[in-house]
Amino acid sequence: MKRANANQGGGMRLVPALSTALLLGLTVEIAPAQDAPVPPPRPERFRTVSADQAAAAPSLNDLENAFDVFESLETRPVVNLALGEPQPVTLSARVSENGPIIPSGLTWRIYRTTPDETGTLPLLAKSTDSAAAFSLQPGEYIAHVAYGRAQASDTFTVEPGPNQRSFILDAGGLELAAAITGDIAIPPEQLSFTVYADSDLAGGQVRLAENVAPGELMYLNAGVYKIECRYGSVNAMVRADIRVEPGQMTEATLYQRAAEATLKLVSEPGGEAIADVDWTVTDADGKDVFATIGAFANLVLAEGEYTVVARQGDRVYNRDFEIRPGPPREIEVLTGFD
Repeated sequence: MKRANANQGGGMRLVPALSTALLLGLTVEIAPAQDAPVPPPRPERFRTVSADQAAAAPSLNDLENAFDVFESLETRPVVNLALGEPQPVTLSARVSENGPIIPSGLTWRIYRTTPDETGTLPLLAKSTDSAAAFSLQPGEYIAHVAYGRAQASDTFTVEPGPNQRSFILDAGGLELAAAITGDIAIPPEQLSFTVYADSDLAGGQVRLAENVAPGELMYLNAGVYKIECRYGSVNAMVRADIRVEPGQMTEATLYQRAAEATLKLVSEPGGEAIADVDWTVTDADGKDVFATIGAFANLVLAEGEYTVVARQGDRVYNRDFEIRPGPPREIEVLTGFD
């Protein structure tokens, strides 16, 4: 197993890899892929991307209609599919060149190589078997296989007699976690991850997965991914580049420089919280980052300097405070009255 500890600057510490056989023994819920359109007839390769592009990246669903499979097929000879009796075809997949056959969690789709009158490739067959068995007339087809969020596709030719084909997914596992600098635990329900990759088809970055929970196992094509980790819902967010290797399990921990804070309005230090307070928090640049109403304001803030304004009726109270990475803290705003 490979572990990567990533801080805000993207640093990592790696330890030896786990075998492919152990990776394949893990249990994961596989997200279903869309029937059409099919990705291009080759496993897509990913490159390192800049953090500045992450927020503007399109989602994978936004790009499904942009897959251009036809350009790569224009120079390929097309065999007449209307001739010949159906022949047996067996397809299997591996996570790496020398790895074992993937025993479960696969989704296979078989398409024609030429579009219909609507401009889409007709879906001919589908299977979720490890060794998928099809009966196809002699000719050329496109096979697409998905294993979690890892996928590959390629053309293949059916000839008279038994036909067997094995696909190499170049896939690996990725499991994400986060902590506050200093190895302070973060409640899992306050964390979420987004996974981005660079794509030649999109001409930039694609968002492969969002709202990923800590500890959720993902299968991805081998490559470098931009990971975005959010702690809370205000401004605590870090990014790191994580490499996924074929046939290996990667565990990555991202470190947040942030802390949880509870704000309360009191008439004296340690006093009871005053109800019905209108809270506003601004950062060092004077930008509003949080607002709520109530006796308490609970929030997570990134490291930095802030000002809190507490309004109760026509009275306004404020306090400057600073957030440093650490455990939860309480911040009192005094009314100045006994």
